[in-house]
Amino acid sequence: MDRRRYLVAVGTGAALSLSGCLGLSEGQRSYDVGMTPNSFDPGTITVAKGEEVVWENTGTRDHTVTAYEASLPDGAAFFASGGYDDEKAARDAWANSSGGAISNGETFTHTFEIPGEYEYFCVPHETGGMQGTVIVEDRTPTPSPTPEE
Repeated sequence: MDRRRYLVAVGTGAALSLSGCLGLSEGQRSYDVGMTPNSFDPGTITVAKGEEVVWENTGTRDHTVTAYEASLPDGAAFFASGGYDDEKAARDAWANSSGGAISNGETFTHTFEIPGEYEYFCVPHETGGMQGTVIVEDRTPTPSPTPEE
């Protein structure tokens, strides 16, 4: 075995063995909704009121997360990557300067306080069908599992 192959093999083994120390395991991820080149994955997610949803751009294109303002439950806060106050401002920001863009590896989070159904979309890929739904139930959040020590 040449030196380069040996270093790759040893480095890979070390990385895999450390993943357990870091609390990561195969299949675990640090986000709730991924953004692929053309869709949100999963397209629909159900959470308890008071829970935070994390979107991560797992694709290669820039995306946004923008609520359809008309679909928000009564009393619910508008949400959009970039922190815009309403849907028009989010659309205008994208059109003028790619405002609200979430690039590969970046995240956006929002905490849902009001039960109901929240429809959202990606501004630049809306016409291609990049839309999603968050269903917020009036229940106590499920505690996150604690990592084994």
